[in-house]
Amino acid sequence: MYPRLQDFANEFPTAPARKPGAPTALGGIRVLDFSHFIAGPYATMMLADFGADVLKIETPGKGDDLRHYPPVDAQMPAQGSSFFFANRNKRSIALDLKNPRALDVVKELVAKSDVLVENFSTGVMQRFGLDWETCRAINPRLVYCSVPAYSRDGEFADRTGFDPIVQAESGFISMNGYADREGVRALSPVMDMGTSLMVCNTVLAALMARHHTGAGQYCEVALFDSAIAMTAHAPMQYLFAGMEPKRNGNTSPDTSPSGVFRASDVAFYVNSGNDKIFQRLTVAIGMPQLATDPRFEGRAGRMANRDAIFAILIDAFAKQPWAHWRAKFRELAIPSGEVRTLAQALHSPEAAARGLVTRIPHPVAGWVPNLTPPARLSDTPVVDPVAAPALGAHTHEVLRDLLGMDDARLAELAAAGVFGAQGATQRKQEALA
Repeated sequence: MYPRLQDFANEFPTAPARKPGAPTALGGIRVLDFSHFIAGPYATMMLADFGADVLKIETPGKGDDLRHYPPVDAQMPAQGSSFFFANRNKRSIALDLKNPRALDVVKELVAKSDVLVENFSTGVMQRFGLDWETCRAINPRLVYCSVPAYSRDGEFADRTGFDPIVQAESGFISMNGYADREGVRALSPVMDMGTSLMVCNTVLAALMARHHTGAGQYCEVALFDSAIAMTAHAPMQYLFAGMEPKRNGNTSPDTSPSGVFRASDVAFYVNSGNDKIFQRLTVAIGMPQLATDPRFEGRAGRMANRDAIFAILIDAFAKQPWAHWRAKFRELAIPSGEVRTLAQALHSPEAAARGLVTRIPHPVAGWVPNLTPPARLSDTPVVDPVAAPALGAHTHEVLRDLLGMDDARLAELAAAGVFGAQGATQRKQEALA
């Protein structure tokens, strides 16, 4: 059972509980989550963290593909570690959407929901009979958010896409790496993550609009559109002045001296974002005269003479360990930080001080790690974290509580294959119990 977890049993605290009686920001909002992988699920997880009741609709027997990303423990099938990352605080419903009776159940859920999020390939929701127009007719207050790769209509509606594809096509890869070699993709799925933030904000904006108009609306957040936005200010530099971004490795194209340096023991990053920081940096290394050196006057001077200033800093920094420079930089308010591995970051004092890694209960494992949501709300705090659900774990619970189904109807639907083959078996086992 994920033996590595035992190494952390005494290091990471249990997740703190909310204040008793504290409201949630999205209490009373229900979300139907038809999304998979990261861009959709991470967005709906944020809504769940804020208090929405997120019902994750999945295919029986398989579920979200992210469930199967390694590592996966044999005692917890379809609950790979990656799945826990984007599906906290949700309830899983396993329905065979190829079964007409299952679609009838989904439409009953649509009638009782506030938001629907989907990131299927274009045309899939139409084939299911769950397109925007159909769902709006069922529930005019529904906020319906599609997350395509490129678009839901027009010339590129048929194109599928994943994070590294839009990293490539947006120009993002061309911006990253070293000038003497091919650009490199970010290993972290930054476009999926950026898109998920856009989806969450878009849904929240549509809910705010509904508060004023009383009506839901169709929303679309494309992965490619988000990827262009994730290139930040580079497009504006090109559009204003024809400046194409150049690969600068670990140095900055806009400021100097900014980049990775080495102390006598480890590497660290310094960001000299303006003249005052550079002046303080010269004090830190005991060479304040550099601040008035004509070569290094202003940002333009330091950019033009980057090699010269870097040579001075490389020599100075190598003479002392990082602990020395860390104290100096903190004293002089110089933005800097050790170049860490992911493991070092998770075990760092900064992460511990913010409680970024905690432990939460799990019905099989006993407990699993949890990454604390970055949003901190004083009056409507995020909900107490609940681990990502097993596939279909809440199917009968939701249909009983939300749609008022009794055991007889659940058994009928199971026999009709609405819950897939496993669902039918589960109902038989319940009947015999």
